[in-house]
Amino acid sequence: MNTFIYMVRHGESPKTGIDRTRGLTEKGKSDVYRITDILLEEGIEVFVSSPYTRSILTIQDLANRLGQEVLVFEDLKERIFSSEEKRIPDKELFPLLEKSFANPKFALSGGESNADCQNRAIHVLKEILENYRGQKVVIGTHGAVMALMMGYFDSQYDLNFLLHTSKPDIYRMEFNGQELVEVKRLWKSK
Repeated sequence: MNTFIYMVRHGESPKTGIDRTRGLTEKGKSDVYRITDILLEEGIEVFVSSPYTRSILTIQDLANRLGQEVLVFEDLKERIFSSEEKRIPDKELFPLLEKSFANPKFALSGGESNADCQNRAIHVLKEILENYRGQKVVIGTHGAVMALMMGYFDSQYDLNFLLHTSKPDIYRMEFNGQELVEVKRLWKSK
């Protein structure tokens, strides 16, 4: 029996504030209901999230509707780009992402590399695949860490893929054991 992992990239969030505790904008909040509608009929059994508020909030409505709790895993947090707790502005983030995907070991002082981020997140994903074998699991996640987890199994999930995702976004990954069988995008941007 195959395992299904639903990568749910968080909805739109404010571009200011402490990265860990940023919530959702009004658009982000309204997209939560679309996510719930899309995933309600999928038969989700387990809810897992990054510890960041915006990721939890993006899947919390669906978990509540199904009477489930959201399990939080620290190692599913977004890639740590620098020692600062504030969001890096887009004009600085895009060149950083280009360098990071070209050289997976590149990191700013106080930050982590793509390789380090991928290693910690994949460790959790492999545990989820083992512990919830044959089940349907939603993971509330972030763009970079999602691309790195997906890219671990298939190199087409790279920087170009990341730059073409939306907030929110949903990808259903089907696994046979620890082998990726298929990926299907479920989110349709308006």
